[in-house]
Amino acid sequence: MPNMRDIRLRMKSVKQTLQITSAMKLISTSKLRRARVQLAQTEPYFDRIQETVRDIFLHSADIRADYLATHRNADGKTQRAFLVITSDKGMAGGFNHNVIKLAEDQIVARDLDFFVLLGNIGSRYFMKSESSILETFRFTSQVPTVYDAKEISDFVLSQYDAGKIDEFYIVYTRMYSSVKLVPEVLRVLPLDESTFRSGCEQNSNADAKGDSSLTYVPSPEVVLKSLIPKYLCGVVYGAIVESYASEHSARMTAMDNATKNAEEMLNALRLSYNRLRQGAITQEVTEIVAGAAALNS
Repeated sequence: MPNMRDIRLRMKSVKQTLQITSAMKLISTSKLRRARVQLAQTEPYFDRIQETVRDIFLHSADIRADYLATHRNADGKTQRAFLVITSDKGMAGGFNHNVIKLAEDQIVARDLDFFVLLGNIGSRYFMKSESSILETFRFTSQVPTVYDAKEISDFVLSQYDAGKIDEFYIVYTRMYSSVKLVPEVLRVLPLDESTFRSGCEQNSNADAKGDSSLTYVPSPEVVLKSLIPKYLCGVVYGAIVESYASEHSARMTAMDNATKNAEEMLNALRLSYNRLRQGAITQEVTEIVAGAAALNS
């Protein structure tokens, strides 16, 4: 049975843990707020690029582009690359585990499917496995930037243009709300023309007609080809920022639960300590009374 000294030491340890989890919760809350603002500020630019791509598809029925056709290698098989976005640190609940599990589920053949890794957690995990790693990215800044996304998208495009990969996917965590974080797989290359056309059809009638006053010089194909790198950069950047926001949302929730558990444990330790202290005081009083009675007898 623990004595009062053991309980005091345990209480001290739990208090220190409580301070750490509370501080991490506040930090994640602040970073989550900044990430949401960052994503909201950049969305209009990349949305405009996507709208332009949709407009080109809408007004150019016979358009052909290098990034629309599906590649095949000499054996007629498809080589796929998956950008797996994880965090650099743990203590975020099941955030990293869910993304890694989803990425592993996508692998069909280890000699045809490759990983492009972003984040220390995923890098350490897949480097110990038998997975084929095409490239690993590590950025010194914890806050995602467009330059980071451009570095990744430029690498992917170079591999795609060289025929080393035929399809490109992003495995990331999408944040529907602060409590609903869902790992998803997004196909980026080759472009799915039907996705852009259906996006036009789902808009209002005015939007679905597109902007007929626009003229693409020298041709829609050339403009589309110049937009693809920007579009890919925007998709990668959006996935990184959303994963960044999801990470801190998951860590905020995990640290909130850890803080509550620490408080409950601290209350239980206080109760045990007070009971032992009360028992010790009662025993001392009993011994004093017994000693006084013995002297008076």
